[in-house]
Formats: sequence, structure tokens, C-alpha cells
Amino acid sequence: MSDAPVTAAAFFDLDKTIIAKSSVLAFSKPFQAGGLISRRSVLRSVYAQFVFTVGGADHDQVERMRQFMSRLCAGWDVATVREIVAETLHNIVDPIVYDEAVQLIAEHQHAGRDVVIVSTSGSEVVEPIGDLLGADHVVATRLAVEDGHYTGDIEYYAYAEEKAKAVKALAAERGYDLENSYGYSDSITDVPMLEAVGHPYAVNPDKDLRRTAEQREWPVLVFTKPVALQSKLPLPPPKQTLAALAVGGAVAVGAAVWAGVRRGRIGA
Repeated sequence: MSDAPVTAAAFFDLDKTIIAKSSVLAFSKPFQAGGLISRRSVLRSVYAQFVFTVGGADHDQVERMRQFMSRLCAGWDVATVREIVAETLHNIVDPIVYDEAVQLIAEHQHAGRDVVIVSTSGSEVVEPIGDLLGADHVVATRLAVEDGHYTGDIEYYAYAEEKAKAVKALAAERGYDLENSYGYSDSITDVPMLEAVGHPYAVNPDKDLRRTAEQREWPVLVFTKPVALQSKLPLPPPKQTLAALAVGGAVAVGAAVWAGVRRGRIGA
């Protein structure tokens, strides 16, 4: 049985589906401590986090974030960002993972399905989170880097229809039967991804996705129990974890954008 090929997968969004907060907003205080953003920006990000938690980020908000990312991140020092992410990501993410999501991921793994995280957040952060959760694959936004600095360009934007395309491409590559696969998300912008699988689920849905789920008779799940991940999964020792997380970086751009940071806050 262990040698049987995987024929299906479970595709998970990240923010408000696996973790209780926006992954790009959760890092405002560490970035303030590291000199990346101002105290005023931290306060703005707290408000943005509240809006995200209560009502979700709509299409226009996400598009504004994408446009600001292109303009704001050019010239940012990647090494500085990586150092801060490596030192803080584990402590920030560990306590906000939904217990229900951890159990659901374990159930899919036990059933022999691959687990894939599909997120608009930066790959430098999503990939380490995927490692902690035992995900088989990660699809995430990628930012361009040249000579150790962000260029301001987005190499790949994992958003809306692009998520569905990525799911279908990965299914073709890995041989997944999408009709027997599962999808989980909280956002109306992920409807294309949910439509791509035979078993779509709305998790902590925003109002538009809830309405769509009711119309299409998709199951609605409510996750409410953030739990320390280390109480559920055997995690590697701290040094090994930090080494794995040392690729962190692009989430800084998202966090700064949501916080309303002006270009040039980072020192040389």
C-alpha cells in the first residue's frame, strides 16, 4: 500500500484557513524592532489586521497591495529581511495555527493524499510554514531579487485565477485526479481554485464566499482553535528550524505594504 501512487491531493489556502491571521501582517512588530517600519506603520498594520480578520481583503485591496509591492520594495536589502524572518517566524506562526487545520491535514495525509499549500503570500515564508506542517508542495508568490536586493518586480503572483492554473498544472505534473481532490479557502478570490477540485470547502469564509458556498451547496467549515503547533507535531530543534527558515524574505514586502510604509524605510 505504501508504494501505491498518489492519485489525489488536498489544496489549502494559508491565511485564515491554516493560520488565524494574515501571514503578511503578523510580522509588523518584528520588522519595527529590526528598523524596517515605523511605529506609526505598526499601528496601521494592526488596523489592517483587524479589517482582514473581520471582513477579509477584497479584490481591490489585494490589487492595491500588488501595485504597491512593485513600487515599494525596489532596493530593499534581502539579507536584512531574511535575518529578521529567520529569527521570528517560528515564534509568530507556531501559536496561530488552527488545530482543526492540523487535524484535517493529518487526515488527508493518512488517506494517502498529497497536501499542497497555495498562497498569495511570499514563497520565502510559505515554504517554511509548509515544511513545519509536512506539506508535500507549496505554490506562492515569488519576488525578483538581483544583487541581494529586491528589484521591485514580481516574478509570479499566486492570486485568483493563477491559483487555479497552478493547481491544474501541478495535477498534470503529479497525476492528481482533481475530481477526487479537495480544496480549502476563506476568500471569494479563491473560487477558481475551489472550482478546480471535486470537493471544495469554504473555511471561515468572507461574506461573498459564504454566499457562493450556500448557492453551490459547498460545505462550510469554521476553525476557531489556534493551537501551539509544537504541541501537535514533532518540530525540529531550534537551530535546524532557523536554518530552514533562513530563506525568508518576501513577506516583509507584503507586511510593509499593508502597513503603509513609504519607500526607503530600510537603511543601507
